[in-house]
Amino acid sequence: MKHSQVMLLVTLSSLLLSGCATSHNSSEKALEGAHSAFQKVKEDPDVLRSAPKELIRAGEALARADRLSSYWGSSEDVAHYAYLSQQHSAIAGQMGALNLNQERAVKLELERQRLQLALREAKLLSVQEQSNWLEEQMVSLATTQSERGLVMTLGDVLFDAGHSDLKASANRTVLKLVQFLQLNPRRIVRIEGYTDSRGDAQENLELSRARAQAVADVLVDLGIDAKRIEVQGHGEAFPVTENASAKGRAQNRRVEIVFSDEQGRLGSSR
Repeated sequence: MKHSQVMLLVTLSSLLLSGCATSHNSSEKALEGAHSAFQKVKEDPDVLRSAPKELIRAGEALARADRLSSYWGSSEDVAHYAYLSQQHSAIAGQMGALNLNQERAVKLELERQRLQLALREAKLLSVQEQSNWLEEQMVSLATTQSERGLVMTLGDVLFDAGHSDLKASANRTVLKLVQFLQLNPRRIVRIEGYTDSRGDAQENLELSRARAQAVADVLVDLGIDAKRIEVQGHGEAFPVTENASAKGRAQNRRVEIVFSDEQGRLGSSR
């Protein structure tokens, strides 16, 4: 009888220790996840600006979970505060993203309104005057007349470094392009993006296409049919000059607008 009681006690103790170990491992994983989530949002400037209170709550909950973990607090309590920290981090991240999207939407709407106003003012000129004037402008802005067609280059100064959003300084050039396409409805364009050779080649390829797409999006927003626009990104391929100097790299970071002929035929793409 005594032997049976001893064996029962040993079995119960083993199960209890196993449960404690499992619970401890679970709380450690929760704590690691909370640290990772907090580290991600605390360095995000949009989160710092948009959700400082949630960020503070996430940090406080994480600090409490750390303290409980360091002096053998309850594993359930550690997991609980780690969970709270993760939730506050997630809310902070969502608030930061929402605020950023709202700011971008407001900025885009203001740019759209400004360009539409400029278009209305420009329409005070006669159609013939506009056509002649714009034809001259397109030719003067074009850098080359090649087998691909008439090519107009938008320089790197129209974008912030590493970003694809068009700056306000691009408005005048984009406006001329929109007017020209409105007056020449059979012409189509191919918009090609390029970068210099610095950085990761795949990231450069994505950035070049994003910049070309940004120009295309503005044209569509201002009434140009998307079917008249092709978009390509070539990354660091096809440089116009060497990449050894800052001046050369600046020339290679560009967006090129390739125009079709009057019948809508584009030259071959690269």
